[in-house]
Amino acid sequence: MSDEPKLGFTRRDLVRGALVGAAAAAIPVHAPAEEAARALGPGAVPISLTINGKTEKLVVEPRVVLADALRDRIGLTGTKVVCGRGACGACTVLVDGAAQCSCLLLAAEVQGRSITTIEGLKADGRLSPIQEAFVEADALQCGFCTSGMVMSCKTLLDRNPKPTREQIREAVAGNLCRCGTYPHVLDAVERAAGIRTAASTLTIAAPLAIAADGHRLHADDRVGPATLEAMEAEEA
Repeated sequence: MSDEPKLGFTRRDLVRGALVGAAAAAIPVHAPAEEAARALGPGAVPISLTINGKTEKLVVEPRVVLADALRDRIGLTGTKVVCGRGACGACTVLVDGAAQCSCLLLAAEVQGRSITTIEGLKADGRLSPIQEAFVEADALQCGFCTSGMVMSCKTLLDRNPKPTREQIREAVAGNLCRCGTYPHVLDAVERAAGIRTAASTLTIAAPLAIAADGHRLHADDRVGPATLEAMEAEEA
């Protein structure tokens, strides 16, 4: 056998290179210190939220949802928590103008986005048009669903100033009201949109008969002034 060294790439070189590559791949790569500082958790971390036009700086665990951050850390208790799983819509807030269930959003994930709560609709000490319409139309009872319902209606009016009644129903389909104020909510949105006024719709407080067809209206039925006058004349 010749003692002269072999020239070129040998099988031994191939095996040696594969082993070195495997060992290098197994060595963990450490991120720069600045990236490590941006990692969230597992303990409490500082976050910054833009809420109703103001910057709020908090220190929360990454698991904290936006609804809890609003209520427990900042004191904006207008946002209600009922079901806690996005089924009732009571915790609805606006995130970049879109209605979102705040019980399903982590506070840390909405950093850098614009958040509006029910408190943020008021301007210069006055209620917004949709809030005033809710009061005028008596569209609130126990109040647990009201703030979320208002926020959903606000989103609708922002993108469609003159919605149909069917479009209003669709907009609040994700907001549950155990008090059953849905007809009043529909009226409130129409009032805020200028479609309906206090004079154009009246609420019947007790069953009355209509002479024309014998149909009886019950509490919370809506009729126009002319029809109401005819009913009252018939009753007289």
